Amino acid sequence: MFIYKAGVVGAGAMGAGIAQVISFSGLPVVLKDVDEAKVQKGLEMVRKAYQGRVDKGKMTAAELEQKMSLVTGSTSWDDFKDCDLAVEAVFERLDVKQAVFKELEKVLPETAILATNTSALSITRIASAVSRPEKVIGLHFFNPAPVMKLVEVIPGLQTASDVVDDTVAFAESLRKMPVRVKECAGFLVNRLLMPYLNEAVYAFQEGAAGTEEIDAALRTFGMPMGPFVLLDMLGLDVCEDVAGILEDSFGPRMASAALFSGMVKAGRLGTKNGAGFYPYAEGKSADLMPFQEAVQAQTKVKGTAFSPERLVYQMVNEAAYCLEENVASPSDVDLAMLAGTGFPQDKGGPLHYADSVGLDKVLAGLEDFRKALGPRFWPAPLLKRMVSAGYLGVKAKKGFFNY
Repeated sequence: MFIYKAGVVGAGAMGAGIAQVISFSGLPVVLKDVDEAKVQKGLEMVRKAYQGRVDKGKMTAAELEQKMSLVTGSTSWDDFKDCDLAVEAVFERLDVKQAVFKELEKVLPETAILATNTSALSITRIASAVSRPEKVIGLHFFNPAPVMKLVEVIPGLQTASDVVDDTVAFAESLRKMPVRVKECAGFLVNRLLMPYLNEAVYAFQEGAAGTEEIDAALRTFGMPMGPFVLLDMLGLDVCEDVAGILEDSFGPRMASAALFSGMVKAGRLGTKNGAGFYPYAEGKSADLMPFQEAVQAQTKVKGTAFSPERLVYQMVNEAAYCLEENVASPSDVDLAMLAGTGFPQDKGGPLHYADSVGLDKVLAGLEDFRKALGPRFWPAPLLKRMVSAGYLGVKAKKGFFNY
C-alpha cells in the first residue's frame, strides 16, 4: 500500500519531529494535539527545524515555505479521515495511547495503518483496544527524529505481514534505516542500552568511580557521550520507568539501581528540570553524596571495582539474549546500536566488538562480574554454548559472525 498522506497525534518535540520528517519526504501530514496552543507550538518546532536547514544553506527560504505547506495543524480527529497512516506520539501511558487509537479507528479508512511511537510499551496491549489489531504496529523513532536515522519496526502478535512490509517501506521513504524487531520489553535498542546505563548507576552508587570518571572512560572507549550525560538528556524519570518495564519482564537480572528512585523522588530528573547527575541551572547542587550514602546504607554494598567492560559487557550479554529469542538478526543488532546509540563505528557494534575481543574472554569477564556483583551478569545461554563449541570470534574465524 502506498502512503499518500499521514497523520501524527501529539505535537510535542517527538511528534513535531516526526511530522517534519514526513513533510521533508514530500508527503502531506496532519499534526494534532488537544488544544490550539499545543498545535501551534508543534508547528513552530517544525518551522524551527527547517529554519535550521536554511541557516546552514541546506535549503532556501522558498523551499522552507513549500515544506511547511505540507504540514497542517489540527485539534480535530476529522482531519485524519483521508490519512493512510497515523503515528501516535503521545506520552508513555498505556491508557492514553489506547484512547488515542480508539479515536483514530473511528475516523481512519479501514485500510489505514495505526502506528505507535512507544519506546517500551507492548504493541499487542496497545492493539487490544481496537477492533483492527492487525493494522497496529510499532514505529519507534529516536530523538531527535529529524537527525536519528534508525527506526524500529515492531509487529504485535496480530499485526498483518503486509502492514509490516508497508511500514518498512514507509520508513525507507522517509530516508530512515528501519530495523524489524520482535516484540519484547524495551524492543531492541532500549533493551540493550538500559543494562549499560543501569550498570553505570550501580557503579556510581557503589562508589566504584565518580560520574565524571565513568563518563570519561566510556568516551575513551568510543561512545559519543558518557552514560550519565546521556541519562540526564533522556530524563531519569523516563529511564526509571523503562528500567521498571524491563525488570517486570526479565526479572532480577534487570533490577534497577536503587539510586534512580532516590534521585527521581528528589526531583533531579536531568536537563529538563535543571539537575540530574550533573547540575544544569544556577543554584543546583552538584553534590550527590547524600544519595550515594543513603543507598550504600540500604544495600551494604560499596567499594566495588570499575572498568568500562563492566558496562559494555552488559550490552553484549543482552544482545546475546536477544539473538536467542530471535528479537533481531546479528547484523540488525549491530546496525541498531551503531545508528541508535552511537556505539563506536570502529568497533562495528556490540556483537562485532565481542567477536574481536574473543567470546571466551567476554564470557570469563561476565562470570567474574557475576561472582563479584551478582546475578545481573548471568551469561546468556547462547554465549555459553558458542564458547563451548569453539565459536570464539575473529580468532576462530567464527563467532556471532563468520570471518
